[in-house]
This record gives sequence, structure tokens and C-alpha cells, in this order.
Amino acid sequence: MKLFTKKIIFFSSFVLVGLSIFFVWICLFFDEVLFVRKSTIYHVDTPLKMVALTFDDGPSPEWTPKILAVLKENKVKATFFMLGRHVKAYPQIARMVVAQGSEVGNHTYNHMVIFNSSTVKLEKEIKDTEKAIKEATGLTPVLMRPPKGWVTDKDKKLINKLGYETILWSLNSKDWVTFDDKYIVKFIMARVKPGDIILFHDSGGFFGTEGGNRDETVRAVSMLVEKLKARGFVLTTVSELLASRNP
Repeated sequence: MKLFTKKIIFFSSFVLVGLSIFFVWICLFFDEVLFVRKSTIYHVDTPLKMVALTFDDGPSPEWTPKILAVLKENKVKATFFMLGRHVKAYPQIARMVVAQGSEVGNHTYNHMVIFNSSTVKLEKEIKDTEKAIKEATGLTPVLMRPPKGWVTDKDKKLINKLGYETILWSLNSKDWVTFDDKYIVKFIMARVKPGDIILFHDSGGFFGTEGGNRDETVRAVSMLVEKLKARGFVLTTVSELLASRNP
């Protein structure tokens, strides 16, 4: 009986370790939004050689200005999907984004994973963020990105009903994992094509949406912008990318 119990414990431990390794691999190397892209915008069919850089989880008083400096130096724009509570805490940073010609989108108030959440809760998260952005910048966002990209068809319908387009991405830098900046740039440059929407983060890290170290992100964006421009790409906002769509 003891031998049987030991075998059960060993087998259970083996399965648990295997599942943990699989989960880590999924987080690091697989993009789960592949399963939820239906009825969202993740890539734009455009005749122009354009791509959109996007940044989630900001604004950050430390990292957003550094990313804006890179964009300004290279005369390019991007779209920043902001958390309502961060906008509330750092309204001056949100205004910096807009003043520089970049775009602001809605990313919920508390980085709530909205997958199959209640309609009331999701609507509050979106509306509270919309209010914070409007108070800080004077603008009402029309683009919404669900945290982690986890969203159901029911959620998409509500987002649309509230006046938003659901924006995902076609290329994921996975910068929150703190991959080496050169690896991130190599990964994206090997796959990038016109109409891509590229995901980065301007706040947070592996364990949270604020703080963290985004040095790799800043360096990667600097190199990536330079290489994309050298290859003839125009880097713009999601809205401008959408405006360039084939009829």
C-alpha cells in the first residue's frame, strides 16, 4: 500500500512539474490571442508599407517619457493603451503622449482580465478609464485593448456597443518577459509585414503592471524603429493604420 501511495505521489508530482513547464513555455513563447482574434482588429490590410507600435499598461512616469523620447527623435508616432488608474495617478504623462502626436487607447481601469466577466463590471472598467483619459487629455478614446488579449465574443459585442474597436496585435514582443532587446528586434524584423500591429509595454514587469524594469523595451524600440525605417516602413498610430485600409 505504501509503495502504491509513493507511486501516486511520484506520478502526481511528475504531472504537476510537466504542466508547470508547459505553462511557462506557453507564457514565454506562445501568443494566446491566436484563439480570440475573430471580430477584432489585429492586423490591417493596407497597400502602404505601414506598421503600428503599441504600448500597454502605462502611463509610467519613468518609462513612458523614455519611449516618447525615442519616438520623438525618430519622428514617429505610436498608440498607448492606458490603464485608468495610471492615468489618474500620472495625468501629466498622458498629456505628454497626446502632445507629441501619439494616440491613447483604453486598457481598462485596473488591468482586469475581462475574459467572460460580468457586463456591469466590464462596462465600469471601460467607462472609468474613458473618464480618466478625457479628464487628463480632453480626448475620448475609441480603441480598446483587453488586458492579455483575453476576450470573448460577448465581451467584444459590449466593447463595440460602448463605441470602441477591439484592438489586439499581430506581433508580440513579449517584452514583459525581459527578453534581450536584440532578440526582440531580431524576432520582429524576421516576421514584420505591412499592416502589422506590434505589442510592447511602457509600464510594469513580470509580476505587475507598475514599476518593473523596461530598459530592454526602450533599447529594443530604439533599434527596431531604426531598422524598420531603414527597410522603408512608416511607423504610425493604429487609427492612421486603419485609415490606410484597402477598400
